[in-house]
Amino acid sequence: MKNGIIQKAILPVAGFGTRFLPASKAQPKEMLPIVDKPIVQYLVEEAVASGIKDVIFVTGRGKRAIEDHFDHSFELEHNLVEKGKHNFLKEIANISNLANFIYVRQPLPFGDGHAILCAKKLIGSREPFAVLFGDDIVDSKIPCIKQMMAIFGKYGDPVVALERVPRKDVSKYGVVSSVKIEERTYQIKDVIEKPTIKEAPSNLIVVGKYILTPDIFYFLEKLEKSGKKEIRLADALGLMLKKRPVYGYEFKGKRYDCGSKIGLLKAQVEFGLKHLEIGGDFKQYLRKHR
Repeated sequence: MKNGIIQKAILPVAGFGTRFLPASKAQPKEMLPIVDKPIVQYLVEEAVASGIKDVIFVTGRGKRAIEDHFDHSFELEHNLVEKGKHNFLKEIANISNLANFIYVRQPLPFGDGHAILCAKKLIGSREPFAVLFGDDIVDSKIPCIKQMMAIFGKYGDPVVALERVPRKDVSKYGVVSSVKIEERTYQIKDVIEKPTIKEAPSNLIVVGKYILTPDIFYFLEKLEKSGKKEIRLADALGLMLKKRPVYGYEFKGKRYDCGSKIGLLKAQVEFGLKHLEIGGDFKQYLRKHR
């Protein structure tokens, strides 16, 4: 697919979100809001703005709120009509029309790679697809996935989102060993999970956004047959690297790690300051209470 256009995205959202307990006890962590939109909607909007038509959610127990959010709500919409709140009505109605939404259940928590494997039957045998994990929101002029599509269109091989972090933080992430081939673009040689500062081959880390080719399912199934209890996408990519090139792209934009409390709070503040309705008042409040 030389033009780099991707039609489908997989969003694995089956995790328990234990970092956000007790808030995530009865609601998916992906439904935690950044100002007035849940985290997962930002991811869907990124995918749609990149040209993606089909969004495949891999869900688990207790994730019904995600399905309800992207579905029509007749009662709510009728109530908004009766009260004349047409601005809210349009915004709510648009959510369910963003994309074609498909839901697959991951029966047991066997890892992020297993979640992707659950969507195999919905991906064509020659069809590249995007994967967006719920922790990483990127604020950028051009959506992160769309930036990565340009690299995929050029090389035709899997692309992983990369970010440069302070050296002291590398032990928190998967760190790549790579060769730079052009501006912001690298051919990945290896991914080392949570290395020490001394062991880390670079300060380029893997971010939870990927463009993958369907042969990734072969490597995921190979891990599944090996008897591993947790099937990880990082391990499957490690196997893939031995068979074909995998590229990394250092995207343009600012990432918010919404899988951590401090990351979510930072996103709340910065998106709040840019919010058309409350940005001005919020800025005044912060100045008053700094």
